[in-house]
Amino acid sequence: MRRRGPGLGLDRTARIALGVLALIAALALGGPSLSPWRVDQLDWAHVGVAPFGPAAHWLGTDRLGRDLFVRTFAGARVSLLIGLLATLVSLLIGVAWGAVAGYAGGRLEALMMRAVDVFYSLPYVFFVIVLTVTFGRSPVMLFVTIGAVGWLTMARVVCAQTESLRHREFIAAAVAAGVPTARILLRHVLPNLSGPVLVYATLTVPGVILMESFLSFLGLGVQEPAASLGNLMAQGAAEMEAAPWMLLVPCTVLVAIVLALGVLGDALRDRMDPRGR
Repeated sequence: MRRRGPGLGLDRTARIALGVLALIAALALGGPSLSPWRVDQLDWAHVGVAPFGPAAHWLGTDRLGRDLFVRTFAGARVSLLIGLLATLVSLLIGVAWGAVAGYAGGRLEALMMRAVDVFYSLPYVFFVIVLTVTFGRSPVMLFVTIGAVGWLTMARVVCAQTESLRHREFIAAAVAAGVPTARILLRHVLPNLSGPVLVYATLTVPGVILMESFLSFLGLGVQEPAASLGNLMAQGAAEMEAAPWMLLVPCTVLVAIVLALGVLGDALRDRMDPRGR
């Protein structure tokens, strides 16, 4: 059995992951302001400078002389924001859909979940690409689009949990007391779903960030001159042989974010459901 540390009851690995996330979030929020360079500022005197070189660019520059430290953590801020907001959109849709379907049961549940199965049959990436091309490639439309098609698994999870909850004694007592259905869902069902929803949210954010990075890598996400980890990696891949740091710097930040979120999500899942240990 794992020994848990103080605080939130997370083990040492999870606390390290939480610290990594906090550090990256702090650098994403305030890191660019520590540098004298702007995210789109060109330094023609130092084009393609390696990290920790003689110039005043801590992580080097890209092929246009733009500071990689500023652009990487500005891009991390965009990617984290899109990941969090898209996850929020998917949770709102998935929790509402799954809770209504699971509590209603019968034909309504079957109809609603068959609709989920139909959406599952559509190619996820292709669907997101079509929506971004149709409605635009702004960061706002990007997180709305990813969130709008990323709620399907959450709907299934919430539906199964709600279906088991509606047979519990406190739900039967509320129904017998004449409590309206909407109030039962808000006051009794949703609070008891907070654990699975929280765990799934921590596991959804890295998937959303990877999706955003993939779309930006293809040129369908965040557009220049704005930076995201995806379009920074696309630029780095084009210069990989001559300037490998242009790819390694954003890749390292992306890998750190995804691994830390994955470790934290696994730790929360184990803590809330210890039967698997």
